[in-house]
Amino acid sequence: MNATARPGQARPGVFLRDGPHIARVAALIGDTTRAEVLSTLMADRALTATELAAVAGVTKQTISAHLARLVDAGLLAVSRQGRHRYFRLAAPDVAQLLESLMGVAFRTGAVRLRGSPREPALRRARVCYDHLAGELGVQLYESMLAQGAICGDEETVVPGIHADTWFAAVGIDIEAASRGRRRPCRPCLDWSERRHHLGGAIGACLLARLVALGWLQRRADSRVVAVTPLGGRELHRLMSTTAVVNATRRGAPTPSPGPSDRRGGGP
Repeated sequence: MNATARPGQARPGVFLRDGPHIARVAALIGDTTRAEVLSTLMADRALTATELAAVAGVTKQTISAHLARLVDAGLLAVSRQGRHRYFRLAAPDVAQLLESLMGVAFRTGAVRLRGSPREPALRRARVCYDHLAGELGVQLYESMLAQGAICGDEETVVPGIHADTWFAAVGIDIEAASRGRRRPCRPCLDWSERRHHLGGAIGACLLARLVALGWLQRRADSRVVAVTPLGGRELHRLMSTTAVVNATRRGAPTPSPGPSDRRGGGP
């Protein structure tokens, strides 16, 4: 005789299937060619099908089929400019998923048999979608925590009691940076360091500002970020535990303008 379940209960031996169906997304990311495409686009740059075909080592016809599937699944977004179509990650949550997968792959030993010559530089400082990652990103994050620029735990981070002063020291208005639907701050687990760096709207604004000041330089052909001689000195000063105190005493002056500021630009 079969047992009868009471209302609201599953029958014995029957498991309810709750939540979104992840198999489709997992299968898309699990393909080697598509994984190379998604990893390349973590640099937050839009690339053409031809450029992505070269990265993945496949033909234009093959890459077109892969890109169509990724766009259809909502993992990539595509825009047209003249005769060209440009592909990029569809949203920050896609980048967050990929960074998490990279962390699991690194932790479990699923690394490339032949590392890239850029691997040490990639681990030192790189772009994680639109914010700073790597050893430098982690050091900056931990310095911000120590100085009260941000506060929180592994799940949630918010601007700290010294946020206005700390970010003003690099010319960032955190109130303006926090406007919009995107979370202002988000702890992002770094795949190479296994510690957190700063994501979210303020994290994106910080990377853009450090590049505009000439402290960091993005390499055109990779996710690598290089620290300039000026940036080395200024970042050391910024990450000093006395930076907030000194900035407060000086009235939090804006640092010397970088190349973008001299042109009247900047983020």
